[in-house]
Parts: sequence; C-alpha cells; structure tokens
Amino acid sequence: MKLLVVEDEKDLNSAIKKHLKINGYSVDTCFNGKEALEFINVTEYDGIILDIMMPIMNGYEFLKNIRAKNIQTPVLFLTAKDTIEDLVFGLDSGADDYIVKPFEFDELLARLRVMNRRVYGLVENEIKIDDIILNISKKKITRSNIEIDLTSKEYEIFEFLMQNKDHIMTREQIQNHVWDFDYEGASNLIDVLIKNIRKKINLNNSNPVIITKRGIGYVIKTIEKD
Repeated sequence: MKLLVVEDEKDLNSAIKKHLKINGYSVDTCFNGKEALEFINVTEYDGIILDIMMPIMNGYEFLKNIRAKNIQTPVLFLTAKDTIEDLVFGLDSGADDYIVKPFEFDELLARLRVMNRRVYGLVENEIKIDDIILNISKKKITRSNIEIDLTSKEYEIFEFLMQNKDHIMTREQIQNHVWDFDYEGASNLIDVLIKNIRKKINLNNSNPVIITKRGIGYVIKTIEKD
C-alpha cells in the first residue's frame, strides 16, 4: 500500500513515515497541501494521511481541490481539531476517516487496513488466490499451508500483484507503488525481484503464479479449474 503523508510538523511527519515503513508501507511525505498537489499529480496513492492546519494550503483546501478533479484517493484526516463539529465537517468535506491527535499508531494502522480493504474491494485482511493466502495485517504468505519467506520489497511487489489479480501491472506501476517518489535504482531491479519471488513461491513445480507479459509487465491470474 502506497501512502502520502501530508503533515507540517516535521518531527511528527518523520515519525509517521518511519513507523509506516517499518510496517511495510511505501511512503512519500510533504508539508502542506500545495506540495501534496504536486505529488498527487504525478503519482497514484492508495491513501492520503492529511493534517488540516497547515501553511500555504490547508487540508480542507487540498481535499476540496482533489475532489473537484474527481480524484477519489481515500483520505484520512489526522488532526488536532477534536470537536464533533470538526469531525462532521471533515467527513462531509470528502474525507474517508478522521483521527484526532494525539493518537496511537496501532489505531492508525488498523484504520489503514480498513482503507486498504476498501480500495481493493476486500471484506477481510486476506487475499486468497487458489492455494495462496496473503494476510495483509500479518504480512504473511502461505501456499498449500507452507509459509513463504519474502524480503520486504519482494512482499510489497507480490502484495501489489495479488491486489490487482488478472490485471497486468507495468514495471513503472510496480516501481511507483513500491518505492518512494525520489527512488533511483537499477533498471532491472524489478525483474530480479520477480525472479526471486517466483523461486520462492513456485513450490515443487506447482502452477506458475506470476505471468510475464513481454514488453508490458507482470500479472497474477486465477487458475481456472476444470
């Protein structure tokens, strides 16, 4: 899940990013709504964590701007504005959720899991494709009840492909989803990581999971049973 954190308090911004990355999220950060618009215009996000009281452009103005452009990325307000009137106004302005500062990171992570399920049309924290089960909250993958040990980046790529099963994901889409905005790495890194994932996930010559679409990208297809 790729997130944009928009928070003008630098220490809190950094702490949120650090905690989210530890928990397997890809995170970009900025410090006001104007900067956030620049990010949202060039990168797709699964969710936005948004402060309200910020300089240059506040959270309400940013949200109004993106909703006017029909950008439906889920938004979670994270703010010190704590009255019922504030909460109602925030939700009526187009936000999907609202957490009041100070907050517990466990609550934030739980709200993000709900947001993730909403984005990908899931009713629980598991994605099941044939004999593969991916548990989003535990970051755990099993195939035929055997646990698959992936590195953090391998997991993020596999989760992204699982969430978008039957849809071809280009290398650019995978890179934009899994790495931060300022990432500059080897051009073949995604191919190398996909190769590693295949070695680990294809148990005992089981049915291939990740299909290469030459010149386009990769896709996970549901295996049709006879």
